[in-house]
Amino acid sequence: MRSFTTRFAPSPTGFLHLGHALSALDGWSRARKAGGTFLLRIEDIDRTRCRPEYEAALLEDMSWLGLDWDGPIRRQSDHFSDYADALTRLQAMDVIYPCFCSRKDIAGASSAPQGPDGPLYPGTCRALDSDDATARQAAGAPYALRLDVAKARALAGDLSFEEEGLGMVAARPERLGDVVLARRDTPCSYHLCVTLDDALQGVTLVTRGEDLRPATHIHRLLQALLGLDVPRYAHHKLLSDANGVRLAKRAGATSLRALRQSGCTPRDVRSMAGYSEDLSQPSSPSPLHSH
Repeated sequence: MRSFTTRFAPSPTGFLHLGHALSALDGWSRARKAGGTFLLRIEDIDRTRCRPEYEAALLEDMSWLGLDWDGPIRRQSDHFSDYADALTRLQAMDVIYPCFCSRKDIAGASSAPQGPDGPLYPGTCRALDSDDATARQAAGAPYALRLDVAKARALAGDLSFEEEGLGMVAARPERLGDVVLARRDTPCSYHLCVTLDDALQGVTLVTRGEDLRPATHIHRLLQALLGLDVPRYAHHKLLSDANGVRLAKRAGATSLRALRQSGCTPRDVRSMAGYSEDLSQPSSPSPLHSH
């Protein structure tokens, strides 16, 4: 049996809000009750949006909430070589292909199927001539490297993962289509980085919001291809505001910093995020709502 290890992995692209507090509290409390390890990972692969001041603020916010973490912080920007090695291994399996379609191209494609978060990539470049693709890359055309899910799944076979409350779940990675694993200007994507990081850090329980449940199917496929250990998963409810809008940075969710400045105490914020004062037992979220 591997020792119990979970993690909180925010991106420093803005200030933390109550939804982040819920995720951090969920992972922290599980680890502390189990006598296990709670890791902090900074997911900063997007160098255009991630800022050091946001990282400093999130560390301050977590300490203010009463949360601590074990061992050093892993910053993804320090480990691009790890992701490049994994990408090279996948390329050697012939399960990756270059794609030159823009987001606008995909959104406007009549053949694009619908996925959990909108149109899926319809596979336009999947059968692109290799010489043509190489020439376009050499000419500097923008491109992404996509996972050929059908080919990868045929190689990996039937897969499943364990999710809290659901038991064993059959992996259906086709739900997200041929996802992007890297771009010309960003040498890795969320899917590849988070899967590899969880394995390298020995994470045994991944706790995150239910909006990321579909991504788990892709991550299970990557684990199989790369020969990685498979953690258990727990997807918690998301918080929404009084109007039913899910809390998100892009939606202007009130930050923890703003709540602090308005006079809220750590106890107030923990209660609003749905946790009791002793940080060990979840309570009913108030005044926000979970959905």
